[in-house]
Amino acid sequence: MADDRMADIFAAVRLGRGDSEAGRHALRTLWDELGPAGDPLQRCVVAHHLAVLQKTAEESLIWDQRALTAVFSPGIPLDDGLRCFLPSLYLNLADSHRRVGDFDGARMQLAIARGHLRILAEDAYGAMIRSGLDRVEEALLAGSAERLTAE
Repeated sequence: MADDRMADIFAAVRLGRGDSEAGRHALRTLWDELGPAGDPLQRCVVAHHLAVLQKTAEESLIWDQRALTAVFSPGIPLDDGLRCFLPSLYLNLADSHRRVGDFDGARMQLAIARGHLRILAEDAYGAMIRSGLDRVEEALLAGSAERLTAE
């Protein structure tokens, strides 16, 4: 059942890559179906991807915060499946804080993200997260609140 749900989540994520409105709708439906008592990893993944698909920085920040809340909900053990998301979650939080003009909050989230980098392997995913941290930091130094373009 959990595998079927993850398949549904990743199908919605793929849908959002081509059609952000349809992706938002599919992920929001899954979020509502999971509910507050749903699997923390699934809730985290859904919120994490919903944040990326939002139209405004303020909406993205709300979904980034929901993703992190799913990880740190009371009584939820921080297993490796959840722990591996932390650098990416904090990276996205840093970027959302930057985009809403909260540069101090962005710097704090970047520092937390960098503190979790040791969990990442030296692979393509780890390189992508590290590069993302550098890009957000560069934008912060430039005083930019603009959305970063994908590389």
